[in-house]
Amino acid sequence: MVSGPRVGGPGGGFGPLDITVCILGSPTAFLPVLLEGGTRCPGAMVLCLSPTWASRVPSETSPGAWSLLLSRGVSFKVGGHSALETFVPPRRANYVTGTLAPGDPEGGWVGELARDLDCPTGGSVPLAHRLEDTLVTRWVLAARAHLPVPPTLAFVLEARGDLPAEPVAPGLRLVRLEDPRGQQSLVQEEVGAFLGGTAMEPYGQVVVRPAGWRWRGTGTRSTHRKEEGAAVAQAVGAWLRGLTEEDSVLLEAMVPTARLPVPPPRSPAPRLPMALRICTLVCRSWGDRPQLCQVACAVGRAESPVRHGTALPQGLDSSLRQWGVVALSQRQALATRLREATEAAMAALLATEAELSPQQRGGTRAHTDILGVDFLLACVDDALELVALATNSQRCLETCVLAEAMGRGVGEPRGDLPRLLAEAMLHRAQCHLVEGKDILLIGAGGVSKSFVWEAARDYGLRIHLVESDPEHFAAGLVQTFLPYDSREHRRDEEHAERVLELLRSRGLRPHACLSYWDDCVVLAALVCQGLGLRGPAPAAVRVAKQKSRTHRHLQRCRRGRPPPAAFAVPCRRLQSHGDVERAAGAVPFPAVAKLEFGAGGVGVRLVENAGQCHAHAARLWRDLRDDADHPGIGLGWGNAMLLMEYVPGTEHDVDLVVFEGRLLGAWVSDNGPTRVPAFLETAACLPSCLPADRQAQLVRAALECCRACGLRDGVFNVELKLGPAGPRLLEINPRMGGFYLRDWIREVYGPDLLLAAVLVALGVPPVLPARPAPRTHLAGVMCLGSEHGETLAGGGGMEALKELHGRGLVRLNRLFEEPEGAGEYEEPLLSVACAGATLAEACERLLGLCQGLGIDSPRYPVEHFLSHFK
Repeated sequence: MVSGPRVGGPGGGFGPLDITVCILGSPTAFLPVLLEGGTRCPGAMVLCLSPTWASRVPSETSPGAWSLLLSRGVSFKVGGHSALETFVPPRRANYVTGTLAPGDPEGGWVGELARDLDCPTGGSVPLAHRLEDTLVTRWVLAARAHLPVPPTLAFVLEARGDLPAEPVAPGLRLVRLEDPRGQQSLVQEEVGAFLGGTAMEPYGQVVVRPAGWRWRGTGTRSTHRKEEGAAVAQAVGAWLRGLTEEDSVLLEAMVPTARLPVPPPRSPAPRLPMALRICTLVCRSWGDRPQLCQVACAVGRAESPVRHGTALPQGLDSSLRQWGVVALSQRQALATRLREATEAAMAALLATEAELSPQQRGGTRAHTDILGVDFLLACVDDALELVALATNSQRCLETCVLAEAMGRGVGEPRGDLPRLLAEAMLHRAQCHLVEGKDILLIGAGGVSKSFVWEAARDYGLRIHLVESDPEHFAAGLVQTFLPYDSREHRRDEEHAERVLELLRSRGLRPHACLSYWDDCVVLAALVCQGLGLRGPAPAAVRVAKQKSRTHRHLQRCRRGRPPPAAFAVPCRRLQSHGDVERAAGAVPFPAVAKLEFGAGGVGVRLVENAGQCHAHAARLWRDLRDDADHPGIGLGWGNAMLLMEYVPGTEHDVDLVVFEGRLLGAWVSDNGPTRVPAFLETAACLPSCLPADRQAQLVRAALECCRACGLRDGVFNVELKLGPAGPRLLEINPRMGGFYLRDWIREVYGPDLLLAAVLVALGVPPVLPARPAPRTHLAGVMCLGSEHGETLAGGGGMEALKELHGRGLVRLNRLFEEPEGAGEYEEPLLSVACAGATLAEACERLLGLCQGLGIDSPRYPVEHFLSHFK
C-alpha cells in the first residue's frame, strides 16, 4: 500500500511527542518486530529501505551528534497493515537500529546513517565488529561473565589495543607478536605447551582458524588431532603470515557435544555422532537488564561445526530429549542455567561497552540492545555443562525469527520474541521522547521521594518544583525552585491561581504537570487544568482524595456487571461527637475510624463500639489539628474523620497505569497482618502470592473504582481487601504508589511508575509489558523508630543494612530521616526487603536477617507478619 505525503501539524502529523522507531536496511530479521510494534503503537515503527529516505542534521540538543530525519518510510499499523509514506515535515527518529552486521550488503549506508546519533541506537558498526570478533567476546565471556569457553590459544599483533595487555581469563591464553614473521620457534613452543596442557586433557581434536569481524561466517578453518603438534604449528604459522591488527589466529579445542544414553534406535543402522549448537537471543530490557527472548537449537554432524543457516532450528526441550535428557527436572534446570548464562553474557558485554569511548562505540548513545550467544552442551567431569562459543549481532536473531515462523506454520501460539524486542525498542524511544521536557512538580515530599531527583537526571527531565518548604533539600536539585506555601489545602483554588501567576512571571511553559505527594494532588489537578495540560480532572481527584466521598460516590454507581457500588464500604463522615452517635447507628461494629484525608496509616484504628470511637476521635481531634502537628498526612485538609465498616480478608495494593480510561499496566502486592487495633503496615511481598484469577479480581475492581470516580489518566494506587466474596475498596490514592512500591515494581518487573506518570502527563500512552513476568520475588518488613530505633542506631544495624544494600543483598528504602510521630501516630522509619527465586526463599532470607539484626522480637514478630505470604 502506498500513501501520499503525511503532513505535519495538528490533527494528523508528527510532532515532538510522537514516537519514531526506525529500522534501517533489510526488514528480513526485523519484520515480526515491526508488525508487533505496529500493533502496540500504530505508526511508530518505520522501515527505511534506502539511504535517500533519510538525512542527518546537526543535533539541536547534543553538540557533536546528529539527528536522523526520515522523509520517507514504510510505517506499520494494527493488523499487519503497512504503508509507504512521505513525511512532511520529516520525522525525527527516537530510536534507530538495523542491519549493522559486518559483511551485510546494506551495512555501509546503514552504519553511516546510524553513526553518532543523538537518540538511542541499538548497535553500531564498531560494536558489531566487537561482537563478531571471537577473541574479544571469548575473553569477555570467560573473564567477565565467568562462563566456560573452549580452551583457546590466541596470537595477535603487539599493537592491538582492544584487549587488556595481559587478559586473565580461564581457558584463554593471549600471545602478542611484534612481527608475525620469523616466529616459528615461539609458535612451536606455545602450541606445544597448549596441546600438552591440562586444559586440553579432555579433548582429542583442535581447530586452527583466523578470527575477527572480517572472517564472520566464512567457515575458514582446519581441524587436527591433538597429537599432530607439528601440523598444528604449521597451520598457525601459515595464518600468521597474513595477520593484521584487527585479526587474530586462534587455536582452540574442538569441544564435542555431550553423549548421553539414548533409547534404542528404531533402525538397526549405526547411529552417527552428532553435534548440538544452542543459539540464544537476549535483549537489553527494562532498567537495562538483559532478558532472554528465545532459544533455538541446530543439529549437525560431529566432525564439522554446526553453523547458523546450515540446518533448520528446533526447540531446546525437544533437543534435550533427543539427546537423552529424559528427566523433566533436569531439562528445566538446564533451561534455567542457559537463561542465567545468556543474561550474564550480555551483562558482561554491556559492562565492557560502558568502558569504551563514544568513538569506539560508534556514538554516545550507541549500545548493544540485541545479542546472540551460541553454546555447546558438553560433558565435563561426568556433568553436563554449557560452554559459551561466541556472540553475534544478528545471526541468532535470524535463526530465532525462522524458528518462530516455523512454529506458527504448525499452529503453535506466537512466541515472546517479537513482543519483547518491540517493547524494548518502543521503551527506549519513549525514554528519548521525555528528554529535555519541562515538568512542573507540585510538592517535593520527604526523603522517601529522593529517588525522583536521581530519576529526573537519568531521564533528562527539567524539573520545576513548587514546594511549601523554602529550605527543602531538593531546591538545589531542580531546574527551577518555586517556594510557595500551599499547606492550607482548603484554599487550593486560590493556590492554583498563585502558582499560575508564578509560572507566568518566570516565563515557564511546562510540557506536563503532576504530583506524587498525597497532600498536593488536588492542587496539581487544578494547575493542570489552568495550563490546559493532560491530567485527571480536579473533581475526580477531589472525590478520590476524600475517603467517605469516594465510597458515597461509588455507592451511587449502579451500572455495570458488577457495578462499582459492589466494591464500596458503608461509612460516615465524623466532624463532631454527634456525628459519632449518628454513624454508630448506621455502620456496624467492629468498624475502622480514621482521618478523612489521611495518609500513611496514621490514626487508623479498629473500634469495637461507639465508646471506643468517641475516645479515639477525642484523642485524634486533640492531638492532630493542622499540618504543623504532623506534616504530610493530610491535615492541611482539616482533621475530619470517618467511620467505616471493618472488612475482613487480606489487604492488597494495586498500582495502575491508566490512559484515556484504558488499563495499560497493573501490579498487585500483598500486605501482611497489622498490629490490631492499629493498621500501620508491617510487611509486604511482590509479586502477589494470590492465584491469577484473584489478582484479576483486584485489578478489575481497582480499575472500575477509578473509572467510576472519573480518574481516566494517570498512575494510581488503590488499596483493597480481598475476602471470600471478592474485593472491597479501602481507598484510592490518586497518585503513584508510595513507600517502596516504585522501587519494588522496577526491581521485580522492570517498568518505572515515575516514567509512566510523566508519559501519561505528556499525553503519551506508556509502553509497558503486555505479559509482565516477575524476575524475582521480594518480601519486606517495616521498621519503626519505637521498636527498632535503638537496635538500628546504637546496635549498628543501620550501618549493616546500608552495607548489605550497597552489595545488592537487601533493598533498603528510607521513608524518613528521623522517626515521625509517636505512639499511635507513628509512621514507619524504613522498609527492608530481601529477594529470592521464590517467595519462600525471600521470606526465609528476610526472617534470618531480621533475627540477626534484632528487628524480630516478641513485640514485633516478623515471622507472624510474613505468615500470610504462602
